[in-house]
Amino acid sequence: MMPFPVTTPGPQQPPPKLYGISSPISLAAPKETDHILTQKLIETLKPFGVLEEEEELQRRILILEKLNNLVKEWIREISERKSLPPAIIENVGGKIFTFGSYRLGVHTKGADIDALCVAPRHVDRSDFFTSFYDKLKLHEEVKDLRAVEEAFVPVIRMCFDGIEIDILFARLALQTIPEDLDLRDDSLLKNLDIRCIRSLNGCRVTDEILHLVPNIDNFRLTLRAIKLWAKCHNIYSNILGFLGGVSWAMLVARTCQLYPNAVASTLVRKFFLVFSEWEWPNPVLLKEPEEQNLNLPVWDPRVNPSDRYHLMPIITPAYPQQNSTYNVSVSTRMVMIEEFKQGLAITHEIWLSKAEWSKLFEAPSFFQKYKHYIVLVASAPTEKQRLEWVGLVESKIRILVGSLEKNEFITLAHVNPQSFPAPKENSDKEEFCTMWVIGLVLKKPENSEVLSIDLTYDIQSFTDTVYRQAINSKMFEMDMKIDAMHLRKKELHQLLPNHVLQKKKTHSMEDVRLTALNDSSLDSSADSENSMSVPSPVSAMETGPVTDSSQGRNSPVLAVMAASATNVQMTEVSLQQVNPSENSGGALSESIPQTASQAAISLPPKPTITRLVSSTLLVNHPPRPSGSAATNIANPIVGV
Repeated sequence: MMPFPVTTPGPQQPPPKLYGISSPISLAAPKETDHILTQKLIETLKPFGVLEEEEELQRRILILEKLNNLVKEWIREISERKSLPPAIIENVGGKIFTFGSYRLGVHTKGADIDALCVAPRHVDRSDFFTSFYDKLKLHEEVKDLRAVEEAFVPVIRMCFDGIEIDILFARLALQTIPEDLDLRDDSLLKNLDIRCIRSLNGCRVTDEILHLVPNIDNFRLTLRAIKLWAKCHNIYSNILGFLGGVSWAMLVARTCQLYPNAVASTLVRKFFLVFSEWEWPNPVLLKEPEEQNLNLPVWDPRVNPSDRYHLMPIITPAYPQQNSTYNVSVSTRMVMIEEFKQGLAITHEIWLSKAEWSKLFEAPSFFQKYKHYIVLVASAPTEKQRLEWVGLVESKIRILVGSLEKNEFITLAHVNPQSFPAPKENSDKEEFCTMWVIGLVLKKPENSEVLSIDLTYDIQSFTDTVYRQAINSKMFEMDMKIDAMHLRKKELHQLLPNHVLQKKKTHSMEDVRLTALNDSSLDSSADSENSMSVPSPVSAMETGPVTDSSQGRNSPVLAVMAASATNVQMTEVSLQQVNPSENSGGALSESIPQTASQAAISLPPKPTITRLVSSTLLVNHPPRPSGSAATNIANPIVGV
């Protein structure tokens, strides 16, 4: 009988490190073509200014060193003033940490720096906003210094040697702050007040992301490309319901975990593949959530009913885990999913050598996408007041979008994150105006050829909310106004310059199939040249409906809304059913690991508009909100 062969075992290879909550989709190593495409991507990114020069980077490092030394000097002074022992004062420490795009290594030329001042337990928040503020004020390189102590996350803002810096403050329950302090240590959160925990959160999340990706350089280059793409395609804005920087970073980090050996050119393509197929609202997680028994609120739909309504949850990896995308709405999710699909199609063309990387960063013309738009204008009598007023109005626009989405005849309300200077209501009066544009996609009514939509209540509720908060926060000043109007695509030229409106080759929301939550027909036709008469300007005294007139064909009505909105009755639309276009995309599918399954939603055929008649209606305004700053202000209706 032959003996079994004896084999000498060789050295055992350790299993590859697992990143994330699931096994990777592919461990394939990059090919030569992948490296070539990555180099081409780098060359394409350079003209956009997303890659900072070494000289500018060294300048930032020097500025942060100066700021760090100022913090240490200030904390020593505080310690002496509070009569701490000399041995403690000698090693008391204090440190500036960075977070956000700078810490991630993806900041662009001229970008600001998010920083955190960490102090020991004997230094109070009040010290930060008094003695440290005064110390900064005396520094010759510090300009535009301002403290926002009552903010949700209190901050000092300044310009340090030409670089904008936002500094948060956190006091730890430590006697001294060591140089090698790791803020990811959850035990540091014990016995801290909620404002310090919020201030620490940015650094903790950023550091955790960097520790959860397989290759930091590949992650950074991919994230630079994705952030530029998102900005070019008008889907980069947390406050307006899209995604902010940390959310995009977590999506890219998850892609890197699923393809740990891939280089940036592959990761960009896989990013679009993964998230065009992702079954929302399944959450994106970079690691399994951990409970630290510190009784802090965390994102958990099993426990918190409100968390179950989040549409696109992307969960921060540091305790206490939070959803970074709670502002996402039905419309913004639909827009982003369509952009993911378009990005996948374009990167597939690049992979097949049928397109260049520059095509991915071509900005689609938002003003050619839709047939109907709502224009919001915020105006104030001074530039300082305009900055405050614009900030408040912008923070509430997502409330209006949410209201519009609930209208049974509106499928999508897409707000452009880019704001624009608006024409003055009165050229003889000092006024500073900013405007936003919301594109609308309308539905086909079930039992009628004509669609008539009244948006009075939606806009009035929005403006009431804004004015109420402005008055309650004592920010409201005389002549702060919100204006609104409905315009068709071909009328936008009366408010926006030609270089903004110029047509570009772009996919249209009227040409693609939208992943809607309720599957209804969409208003998706091309414009008819002579299909709408625009109302002419009317006086403030008029109370009846504004009728169509040939004289006013080029003069849309602007309703200057004091506390409430005009009664805006949207256009009547005659709709005719047509067959949807076929999907021309190839088979680009992979199995995306997720936490649950969800039924796919099929959409009905898309309608087309054949006739359009204006029925915009303006009525008297209700009075402005009461308050000392809001009395005796007229409510005119003014033509533009």
